[in-house]
Amino acid sequence: MIEAFTDWFHRTRVDGRPWLILGKGPSFGRLAEFGPDGFRLLSLNHVVRELPVEVAHIIDLDVVDACADVLQSQARVLVMPWYPHVRNRVGRLTLESIVPGHPVLAALAAEGRLLWYNLSTAPDARPGSPVVPVSYFSAEAALGLLARSGARVVRSLGVDGGTAYGAAFDDLKDKTRLNNGHPSFNLQFAGIARSIMTTGVDYAPLTVESPVRVYVGSQEAQMLAVKVLEHSIRKHASLSVEVFPMHQAHIEFPTPREVRNRPRTPFSFQRFTIPQLAGYHGRALYVDSDMQVFRDVREIWTLPFQGAEILAAREPGESGRKPQFSVMLLDCDALTWNPESVVGYLDRGEFTYEQLMYEMKLASHRADIPPEWNSLERFEEGRTGLLHYTDMTKQPWISAANPRGYLWVRGLLEAVESGFITRDYVEEHVRLGYVRPSLLVQLDERKEEPATLSRAARALDDGYVAPYQQMGPHGTSGTASALGRIKAQLRHLYEYSIVKRVLRRLSGSTAT
Repeated sequence: MIEAFTDWFHRTRVDGRPWLILGKGPSFGRLAEFGPDGFRLLSLNHVVRELPVEVAHIIDLDVVDACADVLQSQARVLVMPWYPHVRNRVGRLTLESIVPGHPVLAALAAEGRLLWYNLSTAPDARPGSPVVPVSYFSAEAALGLLARSGARVVRSLGVDGGTAYGAAFDDLKDKTRLNNGHPSFNLQFAGIARSIMTTGVDYAPLTVESPVRVYVGSQEAQMLAVKVLEHSIRKHASLSVEVFPMHQAHIEFPTPREVRNRPRTPFSFQRFTIPQLAGYHGRALYVDSDMQVFRDVREIWTLPFQGAEILAAREPGESGRKPQFSVMLLDCDALTWNPESVVGYLDRGEFTYEQLMYEMKLASHRADIPPEWNSLERFEEGRTGLLHYTDMTKQPWISAANPRGYLWVRGLLEAVESGFITRDYVEEHVRLGYVRPSLLVQLDERKEEPATLSRAARALDDGYVAPYQQMGPHGTSGTASALGRIKAQLRHLYEYSIVKRVLRRLSGSTAT
């Protein structure tokens, strides 16, 4: 008898223990440090020879043959695709047709210990089991199989990326290591990210602090940008992520006595509440809301502090911009910030606003985060990790003039298509004036480039006053600042005035 893995999974789920996937990477050697107790164990390929496991997951018949002497004693069950692979290629025979001529598989099947599932490489899918996607390596398939069967928490050891095996598998490094022709095990992370994104499974290596805690400097008017940013982080993240829009914490900062030391935006000081919000424990990543991610955040989340309290994204010397602390990795165990202490430093004259924001005088720091993780209005396909839309007047959600705005709109379209953001949410933010009206037309017509919109659609932005334009000096809102309110009203009157219409006709411009 060959049972579907999903049926076996639900039949045997008698406790809430998380799963631990064991691979052949170097971190497998740390198993004794973490201990397998408390987990349901699933081994990948040859790992089954090293210890007893509940599930041995093997895609290739070659590996079954190589582990034939231990499978029956070391694995409670063996799970394979309905169409097993042979020498890294999907075979033409089903598992059912192979079993009678294979003594080990026949014995396991007779004992009810052989399970099957549909792998995406197969020519067709057998009813009764979801199709599990795989692009490169078995770790992707194993996580996808567990998640689609109902596992909610999965950890791993030996699923490391790179090109190395752990010491226990030295005898295999010249036989099976990357023998499918791929350059690195890093390729598996994209598939792992897809499983996390599509199933919601809580996954991380045991060797990495999880989840990735991302704190976003924000206010309510920026929440659509925050959600597009969050979707872009999750899309690429190969371990679980939590995202916190910081204005929702409702932590108030005292007002510095000196006007020159007061925050320039409502969220300038939010980053200094992170250690408190994190309970002064563990890692935390700070980013601004006007950003979009294109690579796996794991790359910077796992950087070593090596004695520093903060790691920041460095800026290329030729850019001519001030140092940026808008992408920071914080060691919250080492930081004792709170709103009162930060403002106290300013009020006592121990440092200025500029020293606080541009030199980060509050903590020891190093610029160890590569510049591609804070690319200021720059984008290079395959290299940029994080694009920062720093030009406030041209941020894609409020302006159709950003030359890289198509990337952000593409991200919005993907987030809506996946159900992460609803159209109603976008429409509500248009109604509230948080984002430009033409953005909703771009969404409905699925047009990344605003230049492809009709003249009538682009004209919807005539008279649009962005939230930042209603902001007074030192981060006060238009309603709180008389000067800011007057300026906003004058801009609004000008946008609708006959003067502007005449000037637009004379210039022949239809841009916003």
